[in-house]
Parts: sequence; structure tokens; C-alpha cells
Amino acid sequence: MSNTVLNNHTTKNVVELCGVYQSINGHDILYDINLEVREGEFLTLLGPSGCGKTTLLRLISGFEEPTRGTIFIDQKNVRGLPPHHRHVNTVFQSYALFPHMNVFNNIAFGLRCQHVSTTEIKTRVADVLKMVKLEKLAERKPDQLSGGQQQRVAIARAAVNRPRVLLLDEPLSSLDYRLRKTMQIELKQLQRRLGITFIFVTHDQEEALSMSDRVVVMQEGVIEQIGTPRQVYEDPSSLPVATFIGEVNIFPGVVTNLLDSKQLAINYLDKVRVTKSNRTFSVGQEVNVIIRPEDVRVWNQHEVSANETEEMFAGTVEEVTYKGTTVDLIVRLSNKQSVAATEFFDEDDERLEYKIGEQVWVSWTSGWEVILPHETR
Repeated sequence: MSNTVLNNHTTKNVVELCGVYQSINGHDILYDINLEVREGEFLTLLGPSGCGKTTLLRLISGFEEPTRGTIFIDQKNVRGLPPHHRHVNTVFQSYALFPHMNVFNNIAFGLRCQHVSTTEIKTRVADVLKMVKLEKLAERKPDQLSGGQQQRVAIARAAVNRPRVLLLDEPLSSLDYRLRKTMQIELKQLQRRLGITFIFVTHDQEEALSMSDRVVVMQEGVIEQIGTPRQVYEDPSSLPVATFIGEVNIFPGVVTNLLDSKQLAINYLDKVRVTKSNRTFSVGQEVNVIIRPEDVRVWNQHEVSANETEEMFAGTVEEVTYKGTTVDLIVRLSNKQSVAATEFFDEDDERLEYKIGEQVWVSWTSGWEVILPHETR
């Protein structure tokens, strides 16, 4: 099938998916996926298991073909093109290194298949070994390497082919916590050095937020939101996004008044509070009020006077969890609703010595809430 050029392209998108659907055995996996991947960016596909992340990656790589829709790479329609003609390379979760080959030969394998000259192979493999800091391990076999070193070999083997896009399918999931954190930093630094577009798949929210230029949040085969890590965390577009990325408190409420284009009054937790939102609501509309635990403040009763508690909520401490840098609290309010709070720990701050059963006040700054139309979780 001949390639067709995508017309009217004014932005530098290295990958574009237009109206992509995928069904397997009559079961819909992906619905109307529209996505633009920019030149040189680190883009992460984030979502729970079974949401379609890996299927989307396989469609871009050419291991599967979409039921409907079009995929463009460098403005060319790649429908029907096999993986080795798409200028993309994939790093799998298992790394898939050849156990009988040393590091150098693992990396050089693809170049030899392309009949690249021996001199150029030596130069390109040496360059990429330096990039991934494995120059001294070129003669080792995969079973003589750590998990992190094997992962770098897999990335080097893909990068040496100079792909336009590097696809990474949960490559850090098999590593232990400490190594995973180290590799997150190294992978982002490597992406900057290589200048290659990375499309990274993970179900780990913290990983996505810390590594990505943009995050694509997926749920049940659809894209819920695309944005920077800060945008998807601080301004989630829907309840599924808010509940999947980080911890949240969710309070049902009703809009009682519209004060201006951005301010509204909401009745929730047995109080009417004024907040702001860029979304449009109507009086009487049911909403969900979202507040992150780290935005919640918990006050001992002796810290506040009676006239300060008008905007606060009375409650009882139910759980206290010390985590080194933070103290996590669960407070049961007088209306039986529970509130999660995260306080940064200071060993000299006696205020953070909370006790289970202690009576406290809970508050947060007006305007820090996210207001979403009502929907069930």
C-alpha cells in the first residue's frame, strides 16, 4: 500500500492518530482516538490495566492494524506498513535481549540486519554505549548485568537505529523501587541527550508525572485528558482522571448561587462555601467538589478561636500514619464524611503530634478546590 502525505500540516507532529478504533474478536478496545505526538517530546500513556495503552502502542509500532482510522508518522499514512518500515522502535517490558550475545552484539544486531558497514557499526554502537554509560560492559552477556543495565542495553539497541520514535511498554515495571526511581531520572536524561520522541506506557501515576512533558490519561479505551503533568493533576477534566491520579477527597454538592463568571456558591458538607471555577455551571446543578489531601489543613482546637471556625469543619482524628516527611490523617467529620489530609512533618512542630480520637478542625483555602459536574465514580 502506498503512503499518502497528510495535508495542511503546520505543526511538527512526528505521530498523529485520527479517529482510531480497535476491536478484537468483536470486543471494542479503543474508541475514536485522536492524538498528536510532538517532535522530541516525552509523552506518557497513563491508565489502569486493560485501558488500551499497550494496544495503542502496538498500533503505532505496526504490530497491529486499527479497525478504523488512520495513523501518520512524519505526515505519511503508515497503514499496512510493517514495523521495520515505520522508523519506530519498541522497548518491551521483558527487554527481549539475546542471551547468547554480548552487549555490543545485542546493540549491533539491527544494524547488521540492515547491512550497515562494520566501521559504521563500531562507531554507532560506541556512541550509544557512551550515551547509556555502558562502555565498560560491552563484552558482558545479559545474565551478567543488573536489571537496570539490561534496560539500558534494550534502549541502546533501539536508539542505535536512530528511530523517529521510541516506544516503551512499561520498561521499568520489573525493577525494584530504588532502581526504578534511579532509572526514571536516567531515562528522562537519556531522552534529552538522544533528542528522540519517546512514547512511554505506564500505570504508575507518580512515574508519569515525574518523567513526562505531556500525559495522556486513558480509561476504558478512550482518552480522558491530555495535558502537562501539572494540568492533569491540578485541573483534572473528569472524575475518573481526578481519582486515578493521586489521592483526592470527593464531596457531593449543589450550586446555590452564581456570583460572577468564575465564582459560585456551593452547598456541601452542610455549609455553603464560595469558590471559583473556569467551568460553566447553573444554579441547582449537582457537582463534585475535589480537594487534594495535601491542600487540607488540620488544626488542633486550641489553635483557633471561635470566630475563625465559620469556614472550618469539626471532626475527630480516626487514623494517623507517619511517613517520614509527611503525616497522613483521616478525619471523620460531624456529618460522618471522612477527609484525608497530608501534613508535612516537622519534628519540632508539636502541632503534628495528632492522637486518634482527638477533636480537630479541618479547612482548606477557597479556590483550591476543583469543581466537576456530578458523576459517579
